[in-house]
Amino acid sequence: MKVLESKINKTLFLVGSILAMGTLGYMMLSHYSFIDSLYMTVITVTTVGFGELRPFSPEEKVFTIFLILTSITVFGYAISAFSEYLVSGRLFEHFKHKKVEKQIANLKGHTIVCGYGRNGKQAILKLKNYNVDFVVVEHKKEMSELLDSEELLNINGDATLDETLLKAGINKASYLITALPSDADNLFVVLTASQLNKNCKVISRASNESSYSKLKIAGADNVIMPDKLGGDHMASLVTTPDVIEFVDRLTIEGETTANLEEIDVNDLPKKYLNKTILDLDLRKQTGCTVIGFRNPDKDYVINPEADSKLIEGSHLIVLGRPEQIIKLRELF
Repeated sequence: MKVLESKINKTLFLVGSILAMGTLGYMMLSHYSFIDSLYMTVITVTTVGFGELRPFSPEEKVFTIFLILTSITVFGYAISAFSEYLVSGRLFEHFKHKKVEKQIANLKGHTIVCGYGRNGKQAILKLKNYNVDFVVVEHKKEMSELLDSEELLNINGDATLDETLLKAGINKASYLITALPSDADNLFVVLTASQLNKNCKVISRASNESSYSKLKIAGADNVIMPDKLGGDHMASLVTTPDVIEFVDRLTIEGETTANLEEIDVNDLPKKYLNKTILDLDLRKQTGCTVIGFRNPDKDYVINPEADSKLIEGSHLIVLGRPEQIIKLRELF
């Protein structure tokens, strides 16, 4: 039983068993009531020196001797286990894990980030800037301790295992980002996440082009190749430098520095549903400009027409200065 894997749980189980055995024993041998039997058990195992409620028969004395010897052994083990936990710091770790489990249990629609490497750190920084709830899964103990020092919610474990992702709340998560250094490990994470929560959107990192199709087949919604993106970006600075520098100046960093924003039509006031972009009149209300439109089939339209309908399930991509984006968020 997994419950008994912890020494603390074993100790509690043994102490409870001693109390239950003693109470039942006195009820059967001495015909005491439950309260009297529990009282006799407690004063016996704690050796406080109180006398029995009435003189014992030989059978009751033998049972009492057995109960005392057994309880001494159990309490000796309990003291040893508690001291070990206290000295090694595992007791603090045990309560920390309980606290983390409670915090994760209260999350819903959060993001799980597997791996606290270079790409994982960048993903976490962006999620923090947008105040998105997230849980980090990190296998290395020292990195997990670093996350603790930064007060970031994390699970120390192997992200390729079902039990680790379950601890991270995969069954209630909306997104999972796997940024592990090994493509094989990322493939395992994608397969596991897809099996545990089919509604969770999975985004995976890949190092080799041959892994791209495998990750997509395994269930990854998006596969990102950082090295390829970096090479494309550098080459673009040669072919279209002004365009790339302008795009680089656009930011989606966070609440107060963004130039780009995504609007879910479903989140707009009901009066705008099935109306047009022109009816929304974002330019007049906020100063922002609609530069992209995504329909429910996930087809993107760049610089959409003003008469494009705001149908349910569609999204708008909006461009503006940081102060205009802030105004947009206040209105919608």
